[in-house]
Amino acid sequence: QEQLVESGGGLVQAGGSLRLSCAASGRTFNNYAMGWFRQAPGKEREFVAAISWSGGGTDYRDSVKGRFTISRDNAKFTIYLQMNSLEPEDTAVYYCARRRGSYQHITRFEDDYANWGQGTQVTVSS
Repeated sequence: QEQLVESGGGLVQAGGSLRLSCAASGRTFNNYAMGWFRQAPGKEREFVAAISWSGGGTDYRDSVKGRFTISRDNAKFTIYLQMNSLEPEDTAVYYCARRRGSYQHITRFEDDYANWGQGTQVTVSS
């Protein structure tokens, strides 16, 4: 089973930036849409962003549009989440996940994703 490993989290002041990475172990990575989700303390996990298998399509939750950018490098089997203008409300554990089924459209629904990483903590101080 393909493994996903997130990295790049940390502590940053409001207004700062971080870039998260999610590296996949499998060579079928290029065939799957990928997503980023997050879970804040005491809250349910929520969709953040998704990218199609080709990288040509993306989707974002409204609260991060214009601040976050999802991208992928299929040659490196890695997706990224560039986070700018971070706000304390962005504090959460961030997870990457692989879409169920190859060559599927991107989606915001957690149940449409199968493989999950272990998560990386992002803390934004005010």
